[in-house]
Amino acid sequence: MLEDILKVPGAQHALLVSADGLKRGATVELDPDLADTAAAAMSGLQSISRSTANFAGPTGSPRWRQTVVEFDHGWVFLIAAGNGAYLAVSASSDVDMGDITFRMQQLVQRLGREMTSPPREAAGEA
Repeated sequence: MLEDILKVPGAQHALLVSADGLKRGATVELDPDLADTAAAAMSGLQSISRSTANFAGPTGSPRWRQTVVEFDHGWVFLIAAGNGAYLAVSASSDVDMGDITFRMQQLVQRLGREMTSPPREAAGEA
């Protein structure tokens, strides 16, 4: 499913990350070593972003939604992908930001449906 995000013009890589910084999935073309490094970095980036939420507005318990980082050569987008998981996507500098974030939200919804399994029944309860 992660490969679907690459249909957006300018999208380069996608990475599914656990809250503790472990790679849970990556697009095929993403080098495994870079994926592991990026997964750890994305976990830290999300934590830092969440901790600065009060800087953006009223204090309390604001909900983190996404982090976007711009570089000379492109973008990194990071959003929640369920309980304890994040979706990170890298893209070229000319990507349509609205399109990529919309498609990321769609992908997160699909991932949630696929990754959720019904509760297991104990032996003898069926």
